[in-house]
Amino acid sequence: MKDVVLLEKSELTAGSTWHAAGLTTYFHPGINLKKIHYTSIKLYEKLEEETGQVVGFHQPGSIRIATTPVRVDEFKYQMTRTGWHATEQYIIGPEKIQEMFPLLNMDKILAGLYNPGDGHIDPYSLTMALAAGARKYGALLKYPAPVTSLKPRSDGTWDVETPQGSVRANRIVNAAGFWAREVGKMVGLEHPLIPVQHQYVVTSTIPEVKALKRELPVLRDLEGSYYLRQERDGLLFGPYESQEKMKVQDSWVTSGVPAGFGKELFESDLDRIMEHVEVAMEMVPVLKKADIINIVNGPITYSPDILPMVGPHQGIRNYWVAIGFGYGIIHAGGVGKYLSDWILHGEPPFDLIELDPNRYGKWTTTQYTEAKARESYGFNNIVGYPKEERFAGRPTQRVSGLYKTLESKCSMGFHAGWEQPHWFYKPGQDTQYRPSFRRTNWFEPVGSEYKQVMQKVGVIDLSPFGKFNIKGQDSVRLLDHLFANVIPKVGFTNISHMLTPKGRVYAELTVSHQTPGEFLLITGSGSELHDLRWIEEEAVNGGYDVEIKNITDELGVLGIAGPHARKVLQKLTAEDLSDDVFKFLQTKSLKVSDIPVTAIRISYTGELGWELYHRREDSAALYDIVMDAGQEEGIDNFGTYALNALRLEKAFRAWGSEMNCDTNPLEAGLDYFIKLNKPADFIGKQALKQIKAKGLKRRLVCLTLATDDVDPEGNESIWFDGKWQKEPWTWGKASGITSQSLDD
Repeated sequence: MKDVVLLEKSELTAGSTWHAAGLTTYFHPGINLKKIHYTSIKLYEKLEEETGQVVGFHQPGSIRIATTPVRVDEFKYQMTRTGWHATEQYIIGPEKIQEMFPLLNMDKILAGLYNPGDGHIDPYSLTMALAAGARKYGALLKYPAPVTSLKPRSDGTWDVETPQGSVRANRIVNAAGFWAREVGKMVGLEHPLIPVQHQYVVTSTIPEVKALKRELPVLRDLEGSYYLRQERDGLLFGPYESQEKMKVQDSWVTSGVPAGFGKELFESDLDRIMEHVEVAMEMVPVLKKADIINIVNGPITYSPDILPMVGPHQGIRNYWVAIGFGYGIIHAGGVGKYLSDWILHGEPPFDLIELDPNRYGKWTTTQYTEAKARESYGFNNIVGYPKEERFAGRPTQRVSGLYKTLESKCSMGFHAGWEQPHWFYKPGQDTQYRPSFRRTNWFEPVGSEYKQVMQKVGVIDLSPFGKFNIKGQDSVRLLDHLFANVIPKVGFTNISHMLTPKGRVYAELTVSHQTPGEFLLITGSGSELHDLRWIEEEAVNGGYDVEIKNITDELGVLGIAGPHARKVLQKLTAEDLSDDVFKFLQTKSLKVSDIPVTAIRISYTGELGWELYHRREDSAALYDIVMDAGQEEGIDNFGTYALNALRLEKAFRAWGSEMNCDTNPLEAGLDYFIKLNKPADFIGKQALKQIKAKGLKRRLVCLTLATDDVDPEGNESIWFDGKWQKEPWTWGKASGITSQSLDD
């Protein structure tokens, strides 16, 4: 694609790029974000050769320092997942660390996580090389060319207006850095972004550094919360101060970015970072004698969860974003390729739902964004536990009707703005949030909830589900095109998958045919707008006469499951719930006591159960009625941790764990739901036929393992014949890693 235009407000690198520290690393705790880092580094390595522009790329490697036992556990946890990638990563001991970084005080150091090939690059030179390469291949770069308005046209194209004239575009990508909010407002969006002040310190020449034979690796002192690297013959180090001390540039959120701001800095504030400076001096004693020659304090844009927002935006045709980059240098190359591939081929090259701009919604207020940005900045170097919860900005306005009833009884988890019970505690049990790489205080309570559902009857709040109503004269035809399964008959439900053109699993939903031509679609909380965007786009592009309504916030959902579920519910309704009359995967409108519900006979637990869809304002009353009716049967609550254990044992797949845009449905064992012989030419059908004809190279398997204190969390690599498997494919949260992974 050659007809690409970049409109730059002032000059290249203005904003956050020109003053960046330029760090590059292969490391990321996320499986797929590592691919973004890898692509960036591999691009930067060949830029000089390809463009003739010097980029100032240094690759001395990097070492993350562990000074506590739990940090060593974190390194070992990360090593269990490293087999997914071509990049090298090692745990190294104190002797090796000192050999590589001889200026360290080794008193507290227990271990290091070493990534060869990490380093730093000059941001200005990098940008100029990328610009030269873009021009070489046909792109047009215009600056200064500030965009003054964005006008959507009825055919999905855009008129992009600048002082120099207008550009007609098939699609637009907002990549405007800390001006991204202003650009978003032009199309009626409030992007949840906030500028924060980040400082780093540069020293003059240090004799001990100058005397070194080779460049020092980049150092990350995680407990000290700073990075440190060599800068010529001196050192550069940048701390991430606590959320209480860090500074948000909130005036830019309320009043906008100052009109002329481009290559300016904020006034430095050494006092704000002094405790980190002192820690750095203790870890690297030569800093005590060093002179500070520069303190850089510039703006960086943060999203609430520190991850950027990348991809097409729900609700606005052909509007894409690449915004919210707290680490723009290492993400730039990989995200550029990722977006290019997506635009060219009509689907993402691999799954990166954690960067989906649609993970935020109307519940993401400015107050929430600021609270989370403060937290995310301050937590830059905290221990990254599995099942981590962060509590700033919670709860949002998006709470279920059961929140007040349940909040004192359970540990809540955050799901797309919602609070949902993870696990419940009983009197005398430890109720604190205690994350760990080993079994912790929720393990026994979750086991009790599991038994509750298997042996009696349990109730779960499922209100965070994404819920869509689709109706209209073309509704059946649209869904037949979107889904690989057949369309269920009126009064029935099925599990259906939307595939990409290449035959990968874009989404899994349950589809209920409520009345002729009217459907209720249900998806996971984290996929709500991700799935809705795909459905809406296909409806518009195909000219389908349908009405699509997002009713997620209008409906509450109560799940009831277990061998006594029918007995409890039958007390509350005149509807016959017997197996012959209310069959598995049937859906009916009925009343529970006097509360109208849509009841679907389905349960992700794999046990006898129903999901009861009802008005959100009826949730508390419905819950109380069901709990009262189940006293004789020993009814009790259960949360999503127990739900996950139950579904895994039934081999029920979960989108995002056992299937996503990296997998096709055949290798994920979803053959039963894929109807290649149905007449409709659903998206991905032809690709899937070819995949089936060629035969599968991998498939999902369930592994049982013996472990006593360390459980797999998903995405661990599998050992076979004493080697990591190059194409590891784990069974969700029950993958093949033994307790040795943390204890060896």
